[in-house]
Parts: sequence; structure tokens; C-alpha cells
Amino acid sequence: MTDITMIRAAQARLAGHARRTPLLASPFLDEIAGRRVLIKPECLQHTGSFKYRGARSAISALDADTRAHGVIAFSSGNHAQGIALAAHEFGVPSVIIMPSDAPRLKIDNTRALGAEVVLYDRAGEDRDAIGDRLSAERGLTLIRPFDEPQVIAGQGTTGLEIAEDATALGIETADVLVCCGGGGLTSGIALALEADAPGLRARPVEPEGFDDVARSLRNGRIERNTRSAGGLCDAIITPQPGALTFPIMHRLCGPGIVVSDDEALHAMARAFQRLKVVAEPGGAVALAAALFHADEIVGDTAICIVSGGNVDADIFTTALARFG
Repeated sequence: MTDITMIRAAQARLAGHARRTPLLASPFLDEIAGRRVLIKPECLQHTGSFKYRGARSAISALDADTRAHGVIAFSSGNHAQGIALAAHEFGVPSVIIMPSDAPRLKIDNTRALGAEVVLYDRAGEDRDAIGDRLSAERGLTLIRPFDEPQVIAGQGTTGLEIAEDATALGIETADVLVCCGGGGLTSGIALALEADAPGLRARPVEPEGFDDVARSLRNGRIERNTRSAGGLCDAIITPQPGALTFPIMHRLCGPGIVVSDDEALHAMARAFQRLKVVAEPGGAVALAAALFHADEIVGDTAICIVSGGNVDADIFTTALARFG
């Protein structure tokens, strides 16, 4: 089970590899939100998303002999690219199972980083079963995208940075809004905040129609989404919270917030217009919550993770055309 000791150890292994991203501010965004808004742009992380942290953490934690046989992962694109890059840095093979409807940019980038890409139909095939089969056939180590202790630990380093920067700014209380799929980033941040900034509270944010974490937190048990595909926010669409991540979120997180696709697009446009930050739809939902769900947030400061910026040009153009 992931704990703060593992997160601090992951931070040490990531030193000199993962980028430390800043907290950004804009008075224009503050005005829309009606409170101070600080943005942590993990879209500036290697491969364009926070996922590199967990990928590098997990691969670096393997013993050398196991790592040499290679790794396998499944992802709609951001975990895929993180694993592909980290595996390349260690000089080991990687196989990535990706949904066939993932953004073309993410598929192409994953291949460009040296990974073998295996496509599947997420509406009709079980990616876990595919991963288990290929792992057994090729002797690869499966690194799950969120329900993996060392992945959670790597994502938790984001929370350590938030805690340190918030302390430097004199922020003692705030809601930390986190774009949430299976809960790896959210649970890792929650653990880090519990240890280093207990006045800061993690809040998972999801798109409408894929709000399994919000419903699970509300009802006290893991609940599944009725759909597994078709949403704009592909980066954070998962069937249900993780068996490892949900207990952490249930213990430490505030209620989930659910935003519309239009709100995500609107937040993408505002992030670009005011901060020159490029966000993908799933990476913009936390900012959307801060800007358009102010009544659901507690306190005079909101800290938002922009979790990824790997957006296809047509979707980004749509966001700017509608809301720019």
C-alpha cells in the first residue's frame, strides 16, 4: 500500500528526471472564479502529462533483472507515453495497449518514443485481459495506470510540490482540484497533502457521464460507469475507481465535482488565453470546476492541476473558436 515514505522515495528517484512544475496565477481567472486560483501545469511535464512521474517511479523501482525483460501498460495515451519514455530512458522494451479511438497524436507519440502499440476496442474488449495475456506470453512486467503502488507514489510527488509551494505562499487552507480518472493522481496527492499540508484538501473532478469517483465517494462504495467510451475527456475515462486508490480517496478527499464537456472546452480556452497553457479536455476539468462551479468549492483559494496537454489540433481549435 502506498504511503508517504514511498512518495518521498519516489521523489528522490525522480530527482533530475521529472520536471518540477510551478504554480501559475492570473487575475483574469481569479475574477471569473471569484477567488484566488493557482494552476499547476503538469501539461509541461515530460510527454505532456503528469503520467511520466508514475511511470518513471514504477520502472525505476523494479530490480534490474526484472526491468531488463521489459514492461507493458494499457492507456488511452498519457500513461502510454510516460511508460514509453521511461522505458526508453532505461533502455528496456515496452508494449502499450491503447484504445483504437485514442487521439491520433497520443498513438503516434507513443510509437515515436519506441513502444510497440497494440490497439483494442474499448467498448467491446477487456484491456486487463489483453494485458494479462501479453504479460504472460512475453515475460513483461505489467504497470497499471493508476492501481499500482509505485505509480501512485510517483503521482504523489505532485502533491509534495504543491505542499511546499503553498507553504511558501502562506496558503494554509485550500481545495486542491484534481482531474480524476482511476484516482492515481488524486490519491497520491491526497497522501502527500495529509503529511505536508493537512489544511489542503484534494477534490476529484470528472466529466459528466463518467463520474464514477464522485458517485463512489458519495455512496461509500466503488461504483462503475455505465459507459466505457465516447466522452470528450478520453484521458480520464476509466470504468471505476481503483481498488487501491478508492480507500485513500474515501478517507482523505472532499466530495467530487462533475463538469460538462462544454465547461472543459471553455476552461481550455481560458487557460490558453490567460496563461498560454495548452490543456487537453480531460486535463482541463479541474480548472473548469474552479471557474464554473465556485459554489461547490470551499475557501478563498483553489489550486488546480492541469493534468495534461496532449490534445488533437481539431479539438483545441474547437475550444478556441467557441470560447476564445
